[in-house]
Amino acid sequence: MADLLKDISAYEAMQNELEVRHFGKWVVLHDEKLIGAYDTFEAAAEDAVKRFGRGPYLIRRVGAPPPTLPASVLYHPAHAHR
Repeated sequence: MADLLKDISAYEAMQNELEVRHFGKWVVLHDEKLIGAYDTFEAAAEDAVKRFGRGPYLIRRVGAPPPTLPASVLYHPAHAHR
């Protein structure tokens, strides 16, 4: 959980720049670094899972308020169950 909190803090620190460069895009942060910006949540999640497995990593839509989800909610792409 500490790693995810660091990624949230990193997102907040770079939020203004992200809003200028990637407003409306989905971004992935891992180890306090921006990994990429994506047009859809699905594309961001698929790349994050491919690179980092179950994580932790942060996926956030730039310009949207942070979601409030229970910690038990996980993204399970269809291709991971083959």
